[in-house]
Order: sequence, then C-alpha cells, then structure tokens
Amino acid sequence: MPNPEPRTPDRESVSGRALELRLHTATPEETEALGRRLGGLLRAGDVIALSGDLGAGKTVLARGIAAGAGAAGHVASPTFTFLREYHGPVTIYHADLYRLDRPQQLEDLGLDEILDGNGIVVLEWAEKARPLLPPEHLWITIRFMNGEDTRQLAFSPKGARYVEIIEKLTKA
Repeated sequence: MPNPEPRTPDRESVSGRALELRLHTATPEETEALGRRLGGLLRAGDVIALSGDLGAGKTVLARGIAAGAGAAGHVASPTFTFLREYHGPVTIYHADLYRLDRPQQLEDLGLDEILDGNGIVVLEWAEKARPLLPPEHLWITIRFMNGEDTRQLAFSPKGARYVEIIEKLTKA
C-alpha cells in the first residue's frame, strides 16, 4: 500500500515567509490525502483556485479538500453542471469552469455570489475566472511530472491568510 503522504516540500522564501510551496504526489490517493489536510485548514471565505492540465488531478484534490473540510457525500466533478454545493460544518462550493467559453457565463453561474465569503470556494480551471477572484486566495497549479504518475502541486498564496495556510500544511 503506497504511503498517502506527499513527498518532501520544496520551498522558496523571503524573510522566512513562504512565497510558493511545491509538493509532489505519486498517486491519486496521495493527492486526495493532501487535499484532506488542506481542507482541514480552511474556513468560510477561503478561495482555492486550481489550475493545471486536463486529468492532472484537480477534481481529486477538490474531493480531498471537501472531505477535509467536513463535507458530506461523494464529491464528483461538476464539469457538466458547472457548480456543486456540499454541506457540512461549512458549505463547499465546487465549480468547474472548463466548459465556459464566454465571460458572460461566469455571471450567469453566479460566481460573484459564491465568492461572498459564506463558504469555501474551490474553482477548477480558475484561470477563466481570474478577474473575479478576490485579491487574497490560494492558487494551486498541478502539473504532470515524470510521466503520468507523479504530480507537482505548486501552492502560490495571495495574502497573509494563505501564507499561513501553506505554512501549516507543511507541518500538518
């Protein structure tokens, strides 16, 4: 049974504050476990922006985030529904923007309403919503490494709250 813990982090820092954290996972189980650890650190108002190639593991990470935050039920990709809502101690809004092709669709989806701070927002294909993101958020880019098994997750915090989250993530 593979160890579901991600590999040793690589960090770049200035004055002891992490600017970016890079973690590697070798299996979907490791990616989901990392998401659970992250989800346990989140609270209402937090925004997680996911970016990466098709099939890189955004939905697997989102599933872990939702589970770690206490969401009930199975977390599935909202590719065709665009937005799914999961309830627990805090509501999780999981949006998949892959199929959006016009900026107007972001408004139609009501993305600005879910970014109001009442829940945790996890956005897949977040680059399509960059203009709507709050100034403070956690951007995570997932890339294939060494073929199709290993992933690199680059955490780029925007704001002090998210710097604190990734610092706690390395200690969790």
